[in-house]
Amino acid sequence: MAKIGMISLGCPKNQVDAELMLAKLDAAGYEISGEISGCDAVIINTCGFIDDAKREAIDNILEMADYKDAGEIKKIIVTGCLSERYKEEILLELPEVDAIVGLGNNGNIVDIVNQTLEASEPIVAIGDKKNLPLCGERLLTTPEYWGYLKIAEGCSNHCTYCAIPSIRGEMRSRTIESCVEEAKALAENGIKELIVIAQDTTRYGEDLYGEPKLHELLSKLCKIEKLQWIRILYCYPERLTDELIDVIAKEEKICNYIDLPLQHCNKEVLKRMNRHGDRESLTALIKKLRDKIPGVCIRTTLITGFPGETDEQFTELAEFVKENRFDCLGCFAYSPEDGTPAAKLPEQIEQDVKVHRGELIMDSQYGIVLENNQALIGKTLKVIVDGYDPYSDVYEGRTYRDAPEIDGKISFISDASLQPGSFVDVKVTDYNEYDLIGET
Repeated sequence: MAKIGMISLGCPKNQVDAELMLAKLDAAGYEISGEISGCDAVIINTCGFIDDAKREAIDNILEMADYKDAGEIKKIIVTGCLSERYKEEILLELPEVDAIVGLGNNGNIVDIVNQTLEASEPIVAIGDKKNLPLCGERLLTTPEYWGYLKIAEGCSNHCTYCAIPSIRGEMRSRTIESCVEEAKALAENGIKELIVIAQDTTRYGEDLYGEPKLHELLSKLCKIEKLQWIRILYCYPERLTDELIDVIAKEEKICNYIDLPLQHCNKEVLKRMNRHGDRESLTALIKKLRDKIPGVCIRTTLITGFPGETDEQFTELAEFVKENRFDCLGCFAYSPEDGTPAAKLPEQIEQDVKVHRGELIMDSQYGIVLENNQALIGKTLKVIVDGYDPYSDVYEGRTYRDAPEIDGKISFISDASLQPGSFVDVKVTDYNEYDLIGET
């Protein structure tokens, strides 16, 4: 059979989509290659969320076009959010592409690859996005000891800056039984750290059960014996119920780690974003989390330069960051997205102003991170081993405070021989900017 390569870009949710497609191709007899050169077809599973992601996707397509021109690959297939969002533009401006696959046709990837390998003209396969598979056999692309569990697809929040609802549709939850069944299978196959994802995990179950059910799902996941860590991403602040907070605090397997994309703290800015809350309510929530969940690590993301953001509103955001001392924080200059309400708002802010404001936030956050890391020196933390660096003669791993491929790491020395995926207690002895240093 033909040899297929895959480049998957963007978020973990997109990565799960890629794993579902790879499993179908593998089951159909295709050889899945980790090398690009020599492939009969390369699938680029794209992100199309913000400008940087779109540029990355286009750069990868152009790079594969160079491989194609050199005769090192035969066909280029583009899947993912960019295909769903910009199918006409891809067809017009990137003639090197041999197939454009919308999200609703991911489940038909085997037939589309078959057709593409034989076709002399580009294939466009755009289906109903509601047909995007939510689960199934996956060929994992993560290390063998951690993996993602996608519990829902799409989003119904309709934040004014975000194109996800138009790209991926309204939120569609899986059943609790389906999620638990997949989690058990992952655990049986060696997964020790399970990372629960969706566009908004805290809204999980509303569409199926009439109310959020993440707390109930987490309780059932904690009963899976071979799982040791459960980590939750993408928790919206207005839906962090007391029930959910209590489950996180009570269950030892759930990492005391909250990914809380706040975006801003000013009431008027949040209102224009179609988000909820204000500085006072968000500060109260953060205090509640820290009071109820000992040692909780709070990660957030912020947007600077949203249309109409005044100097005073930005100053309020900067003060909010200094006051609440987030453990992890990412700050992004607002990016106007095609077809979103925010892109049409008046008072769009100059790019250099947006970027400068973001840099000021990150400069402030850098000092907070250094102080937080200093406070960890002398403490012993449970660490999952990610590997060994022979050049530095140290092991590398992550504490409960570090989501893989997102946050930092801890480098440590040990006299024992440790395997990836094992857990070990590490005493923090120092730090190097965002990363910790330790010893067993």
